Amino acid sequence: MKDNFGRDIFYLRISVTDLCNLRCIYCMPESGVEKRRHEDILSVEEIEEIVRAAAACGITKVRVTGGEPLVRGGIIGICEKISATPGINELCLTTNGTLLPKYADQLKKAGVKRLNISLDSLDPETYREITRTGTLEAALDGIDAALEKGFEAVKINAVLIGGVNDREVLDMLRLTLRYKVDVRFIELMPIGQCARWASERFVSASRVLEIEPLLRDAGLDGVAKLYRLPGGLGTVGLISPISSHFCPSCNRIRVASDGKLKPCLHSADEIELRGLRGAELEDTIRAAISGKPRKHYLDEGEMSASARNMNAIGG
Repeated sequence: MKDNFGRDIFYLRISVTDLCNLRCIYCMPESGVEKRRHEDILSVEEIEEIVRAAAACGITKVRVTGGEPLVRGGIIGICEKISATPGINELCLTTNGTLLPKYADQLKKAGVKRLNISLDSLDPETYREITRTGTLEAALDGIDAALEKGFEAVKINAVLIGGVNDREVLDMLRLTLRYKVDVRFIELMPIGQCARWASERFVSASRVLEIEPLLRDAGLDGVAKLYRLPGGLGTVGLISPISSHFCPSCNRIRVASDGKLKPCLHSADEIELRGLRGAELEDTIRAAISGKPRKHYLDEGEMSASARNMNAIGG
């Protein structure tokens, strides 16, 4: 389905929980988030119904997110139901990776084709600093488990934070020489916990090209501009929502774990889906797609208008 600006919207990111077993500094408060009542988050049946309605509106790709989706009870069953939905031909999941040794095999059997794994540092102390509670060893074990199970694609997402992990760009790049993984560097966005951070924390993704001039253009993959090291088994992606925003080609909508549809990550607009059924649900999703904003304004120096932390949106 096309929106009012002619963009083909076929991608749904749906959050199944705002809880996480880590506390990343740019994503959620150090104390975590207030636990919602069970009835305040989407049930398995509601998730299934929303995905089915979205498919009727032209959605063909779904990404399950959180928080950390693998802490959600019944996550395997949720993935099975989404992958079995008529019209959905690609199911992906974003995770911090620490629970993949337990779940990778089940996720693959449930129909998950692609994994995005958040890994912001290869230095144990820096990883601990960023995640507040995590261990690098657990994250690396998760990546190993994903690669062992043979998913169609394993992508490693690293949020660039000036003065924290930007010195590790070369180390992250070299992962593509050793493993068939795609390493993607993402610009930090002024939203939620980091909305008022100092300007030096916000690093342009183009810094990666300055650090490693041997990278060669390898085309595009959705929102990522792709590059490859000579001899690389995987690619390097640069995602630049601020310095070179991709709003003109945005193809996605988001649903938060409480059932609010967000046509744009950085908009304050949210549409309630809970309580809607059948044609009314489909019509509401169609209207949200049609009314998707033309762009955000982070590139013009504004902060995100979203009232949520990233853990409550799903990225």
